[in-house]
Amino acid sequence: MARSVSPSANTTSVSSASRDVKSVSETALAQATVSAALPPCEELVRQYLLWLKMHNGSPVTLAAWQLHLRRFHRWCGERGIESLEAMTPDVLAAYRRWLYHYRNARTGAPLKFSTQATYLMPLCRYFAWLAEAGYLPENRAAGLELPKQEKRLPAAVLSAEEVERLLGATDIRRPLGLRDRALLETLYATAVRAAELCQLQVYDLEPDRCIVAVRQGKGNKDRVVPLGRRAWSWVDRYLREVRPGLIAQSTTTALFVTAAGRPFGRTHLSALVRGYLRKAGIDKPGSCHLLRHSAATLMLTAGADLRSLQLYLGHARLNTTQLYTHVSIQRLCE
Repeated sequence: MARSVSPSANTTSVSSASRDVKSVSETALAQATVSAALPPCEELVRQYLLWLKMHNGSPVTLAAWQLHLRRFHRWCGERGIESLEAMTPDVLAAYRRWLYHYRNARTGAPLKFSTQATYLMPLCRYFAWLAEAGYLPENRAAGLELPKQEKRLPAAVLSAEEVERLLGATDIRRPLGLRDRALLETLYATAVRAAELCQLQVYDLEPDRCIVAVRQGKGNKDRVVPLGRRAWSWVDRYLREVRPGLIAQSTTTALFVTAAGRPFGRTHLSALVRGYLRKAGIDKPGSCHLLRHSAATLMLTAGADLRSLQLYLGHARLNTTQLYTHVSIQRLCE
């Protein structure tokens, strides 16, 4: 005999099912609302970079960090990790392992530990900002340890004789050769970084005192460095005889300009210096930074004190400058 179902029991069952459906719908709606309220990852990166800019982050840092953050998001996208919620501490740890095991497709060389740290540092700051801004409940990169950076000596240093060979490799009979001589003399005399030389303006020179104002250098810091009378004599010739012709169709105030009258870029500058190293028969790795290392080492060998050298090079910490004491001792032993 078929069992009868009371109308009250049936009503209760329908009511319970309706509540379950309503609960699921509300949960799905809440999740959709949260997901819709959260900007896409690309927009979050843009907001973070804007925040850095508002806090006086340098343009060089902003450009580099944008590249590193986009690399991470591209890596996530290739693995189906699209949402910010899915970027867990385990995902960050997996990304660090991927950087460690990465090999250059052409040479098979791994990434240096310093390069791995350079890629990971922006992620640590980015996820800390996401937590502070309320996009995440916690900083998911808090437990991410950066690789211990190696303290290595410069790969190569030029001797005083090699520096003179390099400077003499320019053809000063040609306008661009005269410009290049002034440029190389400035690089060596001031020991500025490549990016700092590209940013030098004509009004940064003080001819009476033979000094150069380096503005917004690394870390957005200004400093003043001596140019030296020999270097100034070449720069003065370049300013009088060459630069006016190069900027005939330009309004730039950059100190050193290309044949097209535009400011130098770092890549162009490095290629120029590397070409003169080859022309001088100097088979040592490096370009602009090689001259910076060489100037610092020769100054220390000649008796400059570390504190003066720190100010000269624009180092934030003295222990960075102490690197050159090891180079100097090595040269003394040789």
